[in-house]
Amino acid sequence: MVINAGIIGGAGYTGGELIRLLLIHPGVNISFIHSRSNAGQLVSSVHQDLSGETDLKFSDEIKDIVDVIFLCLGHGESKKFLEQNKIADSIKIIDLANDFRLIPDSKIGNREFVYGLPELNREQIKKAKNIANPGCFATTIQLGLLPLAKAGLLKDVHTTGITGSTGAGQSLSATSHFSWRENNIQAYKTLTHQHLGEIVQSLQQLQGKTDINVNFVPWRGDFTRGIFISSQISCDLSLHELNNLYETFYEGHPFTHITKEPVFLKQVVNTNKCLIQLEKAGSLLVVHSVADNLLKGASGQAVQNMNLILGLDETTGLKLKASMF
Repeated sequence: MVINAGIIGGAGYTGGELIRLLLIHPGVNISFIHSRSNAGQLVSSVHQDLSGETDLKFSDEIKDIVDVIFLCLGHGESKKFLEQNKIADSIKIIDLANDFRLIPDSKIGNREFVYGLPELNREQIKKAKNIANPGCFATTIQLGLLPLAKAGLLKDVHTTGITGSTGAGQSLSATSHFSWRENNIQAYKTLTHQHLGEIVQSLQQLQGKTDINVNFVPWRGDFTRGIFISSQISCDLSLHELNNLYETFYEGHPFTHITKEPVFLKQVVNTNKCLIQLEKAGSLLVVHSVADNLLKGASGQAVQNMNLILGLDETTGLKLKASMF
């Protein structure tokens, strides 16, 4: 079985990572990579890490003989794209933006999007035609909290997280320049981050419609890629009980792993993994979770979702080694 895939918005970071993953995927042929601003140019002239890997060129045409289309557009642009372009109902859509993640916004025309966090919705994803790929912070925070939600243990959560510069996208801004990021960190969007809605939605899906307060302070870090999350919760269960709870919840999920050793970014950068470590002092539990914002937090998870909706083993093309040294 050969999967023919198209990419809309292939010039950015998530588009580049998606191209890299699909080129090495044993079951995928990339039919087109759409980019109006780069039409006619070699993909490797924009994504120079792909030099010698592909002769594909960007196109301003959208081919309709494909099995799946990935939307790697800016937030708010995916909905506009689907409104302005007729895409056959038979073509599956995986959207990497935030346009369809929240249930009130999960439909457009005849298309209904399933929230694409496999550790939460794997069986629904297998039956879906359209996937709303989760956000990077949302993925890493949720994976740290889902077992607690399943056990009905969440009320007030205090979360801090730091992300690399690629989390801000490829367009330059004052806070994405090297000279600003180097030897510098900054809190931003304190308690108002756009991923909060999808995080609470998923936690309530497991725990029920109880009040769950997620107080999130994100940080900009002076590194390129990766997310490190620490979530603090009051909990009376012992550390042994909690580790068993987490290991049971994630049994059979190939990319999320529980460890009793301190976690750090180099374990997960360049992989589709999320590592989780629990620490406890008295009644306070701290859950550390780490992931690559461009892979498990974006393009890697999109490929994982493609594998699931098209009946492949979800790890296909995603057995990647961390860039440890």
